[in-house]
Amino acid sequence: MSGHKNFQVNRNKSSKGNNLFDKGRNYNKHSDNLSKSDRLNQGIGIWASFYRANPQRFVKEYLGINLKMFQMILIFMMNLSHYFMYLASRGQGKTFLTSIYCCVRAILYPETKIIIASGTKGQAREVIEKIDDLRKNSSNLAREISDLSTSANDPKVEFHNGSWIKVVASNDGARSKRANLLIADEFRMIDLDIINKVLRKFLTAPRQPKYLNKPEYAHLQERNKEVYLSSCWYTVHWSWAKLKSFYKSMVSGKSYFVCGLPYQLAIKESLLMEDQVKDEMSEEDFDATAFFMEMECMFFGESEKAFFKYEDLNKNRKLNKPLYPRDYYGLIKDKTFQYETKKLGEIRLVSCDIAGMAGKENDSSVYTIFRLVPSAKGFDRHIIYMESISGGHTTTQAVRIRQLFNDFDCDYLVLDTQSMGLGIYDSLVQPLFDQDRNIEYDPWNCINDEKMAERCTYPTAPKVIYSIKGNQVFNSQCAILLRDGLKKGKVKLLLNDMEGREYLKKLKGYSDLPVELQVKYEMPFNQTTLLINEMINLEGEITDNGLVRLREPKTKRKDRYSSVTYGNYIATELERSLFRETNNDDHHFFIYG
Repeated sequence: MSGHKNFQVNRNKSSKGNNLFDKGRNYNKHSDNLSKSDRLNQGIGIWASFYRANPQRFVKEYLGINLKMFQMILIFMMNLSHYFMYLASRGQGKTFLTSIYCCVRAILYPETKIIIASGTKGQAREVIEKIDDLRKNSSNLAREISDLSTSANDPKVEFHNGSWIKVVASNDGARSKRANLLIADEFRMIDLDIINKVLRKFLTAPRQPKYLNKPEYAHLQERNKEVYLSSCWYTVHWSWAKLKSFYKSMVSGKSYFVCGLPYQLAIKESLLMEDQVKDEMSEEDFDATAFFMEMECMFFGESEKAFFKYEDLNKNRKLNKPLYPRDYYGLIKDKTFQYETKKLGEIRLVSCDIAGMAGKENDSSVYTIFRLVPSAKGFDRHIIYMESISGGHTTTQAVRIRQLFNDFDCDYLVLDTQSMGLGIYDSLVQPLFDQDRNIEYDPWNCINDEKMAERCTYPTAPKVIYSIKGNQVFNSQCAILLRDGLKKGKVKLLLNDMEGREYLKKLKGYSDLPVELQVKYEMPFNQTTLLINEMINLEGEITDNGLVRLREPKTKRKDRYSSVTYGNYIATELERSLFRETNNDDHHFFIYG
């Protein structure tokens, strides 16, 4: 198709003889009177019209790429609709399909301007990288492309016929671009104002093929297109309203198309293995909410009784990087990737919710690292690291707590000392040997509970441990304080998983790490998402005595929530006591019954 950018064909199937097959008959009648070049152009015109009407055939016959049936349908509807939305479960090859369609549109419609936007520029760049892979296996596609760059600064694909594909960042800096096709990949990650005020403004002028200069073809002006791709998300998010709007327009007969395809389709088409899905569902830290959205392709709506609202949690995802255990920093040789020491007046906590037995039906032990950063109104609580294990021996857990305490330069330990936590406490109030690091840790003592302090037989042991023994009053106070902190923006969380991966990919040497190590670096972002999903599933009710009681649905857990709410409670008490110290008041210690 390259080299024919000025040649266009009338595709209008009207009664005036413009139907493709009518045109073909007319061409045959006069072909003997035409030059070889004209006959070639007419043949190209017929095939171009045919492939524009059947883009899925173009993919197979010209690009040499075999598609699954559902992919053929999606390619066809992408080309047919002015507004297209595809909600896909993991494993369906969404980026692969998007890359193919961009190439189809660029080749069949010369001088087409295609812009790809996403929540992160790196995510959008994956489409360009996939096109680079496709051209290695398609000689015709390789011939169409004049230039391709996958660089982070200027990813693009340019075609001999004047079409191009470019990537833009989804922010105000992308203004003044022009496009005929807008691809919004993972559109749920893009701010709605950016879509409406920046990205959609790219589509002001339609493509201007030269045949439009002729009066008889003036009515064939093309509409620009918008393509939205994503997995499903929460119903409180604007993407849910956008989906409903597209659906209403589609069923009313407008040029809109929307579909959601769950994981069962990927299994049927051998793009995803059933055993893999079953294994993921059987894992101890299985997140049913995330599975519902990402795999079952369903939007999730929090209960009307949900005590914590998704909006309050999501708006506080502002921390762009975690703090890691110290040994993580020696594996990535990027000068910007360094352990962050404490700020003036900063306090750090390890807050733990303890489980004793491993297994899918049991809770996990969760260790959360808080940075309490001084501000004009007290402490901002930065939750910068979290890890979970499925139970484990009390000594093993005690050693891990001491490792984290040292790695993060912590000042206090917040420990659930009921049930299995009591065994861990007893390990911590006596000398403890760490075989992995060949260190013997000195004993600690309890700050806030005299009876617990008596369990320590070392009178000089520093008071480091805040003992937590939950009861109805305490749990109610914890819940209210945490919700209040979120509403006031004092509790800050890590960015979402995608933005976290984007941050890590920018670090020099990260991409060279084994996959299992990359997963460890991504873990704090993933744990934050799991925390949010736990919290929005907690339903609140007011008891007869005016206290808040939180209930988790059956098969759901709240161990991450417990770890965080304990740490937040102690942060509040430290805040109060330190402010009283500033005002020459007596230091306040607190005890929970």
